[in-house]
Amino acid sequence: MIEVVLNDRLGKKVRVKCNEDDTIGDLKKLVAAQTGTRAEKIRIQKWYIIYKDHITLADYEIHDGMGLELYYN
Repeated sequence: MIEVVLNDRLGKKVRVKCNEDDTIGDLKKLVAAQTGTRAEKIRIQKWYIIYKDHITLADYEIHDGMGLELYYN
């Protein structure tokens, strides 16, 4: 079980606990449950790399305590 921190750069930081074998789509659903935003409207990225929904956190080498950027489409 890992904890990922997502910052939307508007003053909101979301901490989500998930497994490394979860997909980015699963992470979006967990974030959507905490923020009240629909999962389809969420974009997760790090610098200029936009993470795709079907790839796991382990494949992207996302570890415990890592910070990601959260954007709303």
